[in-house]
Amino acid sequence: MSEAARYISIDTRFRGPSDSANGGFFCGMVARFVNGTARVRLHAPPPLRTPLQVMRGADGAVEVTHGERRIATAGSAVLDLVVPAPTDYMTALECSRHYAGFNAHAFEECFVCGPARRAGDGLRLFAGPAGAQRVAAPWRPDASLAGSDGKIAAEYMYAALDCPGYFVVGNGATVMLLGEFTAHVDRVVHVDEPCVVIGWHIASEGRKHRVGTAVFDEDGELCGRALGLWIAPRAPAA
Repeated sequence: MSEAARYISIDTRFRGPSDSANGGFFCGMVARFVNGTARVRLHAPPPLRTPLQVMRGADGAVEVTHGERRIATAGSAVLDLVVPAPTDYMTALECSRHYAGFNAHAFEECFVCGPARRAGDGLRLFAGPAGAQRVAAPWRPDASLAGSDGKIAAEYMYAALDCPGYFVVGNGATVMLLGEFTAHVDRVVHVDEPCVVIGWHIASEGRKHRVGTAVFDEDGELCGRALGLWIAPRAPAA
């Protein structure tokens, strides 16, 4: 038997493209219904300000739908990911000055990486080159992300682990879609805590690119990591 259906709705603040949710934030919302480390597969762009039905089967598998349309599926997973050493905060700050999204950005109002979002509204995570096939960005979570305990909610950790991975393989102007996201939060960070987010390339095959991302605190402690699958859309037929 399945559990009773529940519903989630994504506010427009948490958009990636103008009409759909940021993939990482959405995956973090879905991960609430998964036991342990979650793997979320996106089947369609998650619409905004729309009740999305969440069903959890007896086996723990999760399905998110909008009417007859499947939006995502999820389940428990093992995250086998070798995380590189962190970049220090000041170096990450310098890397962010060379963020490709300042020159061109397909979704400049993205909650995570959009340069058009003001401080206190978007995360403003600007991951710039930090070596071969690697990026880094500084991050100080603002007060709008705080829970009653002064820590941020896990879905914001998922969001922070999302877009830096794109900038390992994308240049800002190139549209790619997050197809699958497997993430584990070791600990949620505090508001105004100096953190660093890194992204690195793992493998590419045709239109598919696997990347790793990680969040570290100011002492270099690993706070969260993720494996993302980014997919470039098929080229239109001639």
